[in-house]
Amino acid sequence: MSMETSSANFNGNISDVSAVAQPLAEEPTEIASNIKYHAHYTPHFSPFKFEPEQAYYATADSVRDRLINQWNDTYLHYDKVNPKQTYYLSMEYLQGRALTNAIGNLDVHDAYADALKKLGHELEEVVEQEKDAALGNGGLGRLASCFLDSMATLNLPAWGYGLRYKYGLFKQIITKAGQEEVAEDWLEKFSPWEVVRHDVVFPVRFFGDVEVHPSGSRKWVGGEVIQAIAYDVPIPGYRTKNTNCLRLWDAKASSEDLNLFQFNDGQYESAAQLHSRAQQICAVLYPGDATENGKLLRLKQQFLLCSASLQDIIARFKEREDGKGAHHWSEFPKKVAIQLNDTHPTLAIPELMRLLMDDEGLGWDEAWGITMRAIAYTNHTVLPEALEKWSQAVMWKLLPRHMEIIEEIDRRFVASVQSERPDLENKIPSMRILDHNAQKPVVRMANLCVVSSHTVNGVAKLHSDILKAELFADYVSVWPTKFQNKTNGITPRRWIHFCSPELSNIITKWLKTDQWVTNLELLANLREFADNAELHAEWESAKMANKRRLAQYVLRVTGVSIDPDTLFDIQVKRIHEYKRQLLNVLGVVYRYKKLKEMSPQERNNTTPRTVMIGGKAFATYTNAKRIVKLVTDVGDVINSDPDINNYLKVVFVPNYNVSVAEMLIPGSELSQHISTAGMEASGTSNMKFALNGCLIIGTLDGANVEIREEIGEENFFLFGATADEVPRLRKEREDGLFKPDPRFEEAKQFIRSGAFGTYDYNPLLESLEGNSGYGRGDYFLVGHDFPSYMDAQARVDEAYKDRKRWIKMSILSTAGSGKFSSDRTISQYAKEIWNIAECRVP
Repeated sequence: MSMETSSANFNGNISDVSAVAQPLAEEPTEIASNIKYHAHYTPHFSPFKFEPEQAYYATADSVRDRLINQWNDTYLHYDKVNPKQTYYLSMEYLQGRALTNAIGNLDVHDAYADALKKLGHELEEVVEQEKDAALGNGGLGRLASCFLDSMATLNLPAWGYGLRYKYGLFKQIITKAGQEEVAEDWLEKFSPWEVVRHDVVFPVRFFGDVEVHPSGSRKWVGGEVIQAIAYDVPIPGYRTKNTNCLRLWDAKASSEDLNLFQFNDGQYESAAQLHSRAQQICAVLYPGDATENGKLLRLKQQFLLCSASLQDIIARFKEREDGKGAHHWSEFPKKVAIQLNDTHPTLAIPELMRLLMDDEGLGWDEAWGITMRAIAYTNHTVLPEALEKWSQAVMWKLLPRHMEIIEEIDRRFVASVQSERPDLENKIPSMRILDHNAQKPVVRMANLCVVSSHTVNGVAKLHSDILKAELFADYVSVWPTKFQNKTNGITPRRWIHFCSPELSNIITKWLKTDQWVTNLELLANLREFADNAELHAEWESAKMANKRRLAQYVLRVTGVSIDPDTLFDIQVKRIHEYKRQLLNVLGVVYRYKKLKEMSPQERNNTTPRTVMIGGKAFATYTNAKRIVKLVTDVGDVINSDPDINNYLKVVFVPNYNVSVAEMLIPGSELSQHISTAGMEASGTSNMKFALNGCLIIGTLDGANVEIREEIGEENFFLFGATADEVPRLRKEREDGLFKPDPRFEEAKQFIRSGAFGTYDYNPLLESLEGNSGYGRGDYFLVGHDFPSYMDAQARVDEAYKDRKRWIKMSILSTAGSGKFSSDRTISQYAKEIWNIAECRVP
């Protein structure tokens, strides 16, 4: 393409738009000028091309102008008012795409759509150019992102802190062999949403030794020091000026760390050793930790997050307090609330102690008082393998000063229990922080968090009750008021208002207000129209529009053609044995076998279904990867079976992420939340599906319990053992008392018969068999729950045939979702844990 013709493509159709900087433009014509200005003067590509990709970056730059303006106003305002602020520390954020979210929250969606038309582009196509920010793995990271949206929308003075992973977790590719992982390329070009802060850089030390001075004070010295540099991402609130900040740390070495002499001598690798070690730190999320190197790298990541964030928080506190003469350290907890999102940022505890004692010269008691009043901890799991335990040897090697501090916290805790609670003497070994097991001495991170924080919370009522009754029961007897529940929530902006505009418009029309977007409880008013025929017709057509969009997407990414007139049944979440995708697949296999045995007339009386499963299996989790392979094998056979594929299709949706969820959730009619009771702390996709009028088949686990209460138990397909029955059922299984349902045996036998290909599924199926032992004995009770799961699925089939009943249930599901807004969750954190108040930018 010659320069003349391609420049005509840029100037020809848009020559009436001038390239003028108009950073605060409101009108489509001015916005178009500002976009064109960025295409010319903030170029990221060679000139003259203005294809969708170039249009995306220029549009993002234009939106960023407005965000930066609001951002600066927000910083200035917080600085002037000097309120107490919250700092949210999380190893993961699943932000998703920023463009739709930003123009939605700024309320300029239509203006941008018109502006892009003037430039010869469709907003939908431009939005598709953006890659998801791949900084998380699952619910924990998405929750953190919903929380940031709510903090800004509620005008709360708050910051998010995380790491800027270059490659995130991984990009999932589905091949004949099942799941394959390749590096995620979200930063391959660059992100237009981040601003690097070259003035916000902190040293972070690893390894080294502890020096003891004659005065008794201690200093951590030597080892290697890398620099943490801040990349800031603006977080706009919905229809408010407040724009908060997500600060992501990257690790780098400085120029003096390059040994020029070695380099010129041809020893390039050793000359740049620290540079390459610094680059490894933020390369990927959750690097494999089977080796000692892997463990050190994960620990480095966690420490980088904690150390850089705390140095930043302290620097900002000192700047603000400096006007008052000496630092009033007693003011610190009155100005700073630090929330640890799970145990990954636990090192914030010894690091805050170290900074206060070694750098600021405070004594132990004063430093401990400040640390305890500033830090709170959210627990996200009762799964033993997910409660972090770090080898003491690895910790001594990487963080010698922190281990001294942890030992002292442990010693003082043990002494206080011995003196104040002699009745707990025999519980000390399990309550203390350091486990001195001779084979493998470890630091128990959850115990360190509970002992050192002022508040510990679970993330759904059932989960918090289990924490108090089981996991942390002994601590509850010491500190009865330390434990709270904060049921998770989701942002209604991203999870219905922006991703399902049709349904959103119908809700606004019937409620005669759009206030529900920031006050989700108003959805309850839909209940009075639950039988209204006109609403039914509109509701059904909105759901159908979303199903058609989803069907097009599935055809594009998998090549499988699915029928929007079938029941869309979806399970998307991380692939894990406790989440029981295997139960879902076994149910599908049984359904397929029965359909094969029916006459054509009998098949015509069934409810046709399309089952979609999606999610990533952790790279080293063999059984999870076998489950992915099984789903794809079962799908290949069923989808190419001409007798059956009008009645059943099975699709594995690849590379599940936020943007895929924004397509799947609105298009879903039934969604599966079928974890073994007592194992899913909360779940948040269950809330997203319910909000979008999707009915749930599920167990009494996590937030399912509260969702069922809110939407009405008659609108929820319940099955399975309850959390309090699980231990007894496992015990009975061990004693050989389990009698499998014949349908369960039939489904397993059908897989073993080779009906789905030659892959050896025995190891996977054997995990469901035998009475006990590692990887056997059906720990997750798939066999026990199978019959009641199949019965619940039969109730689904019946309900779906009655269109009127189904749509009413769907409307009532949305109407009952008001409680599950992250705005409600964050208001509760602000009042009951952080003690912070609104600080609205005027």
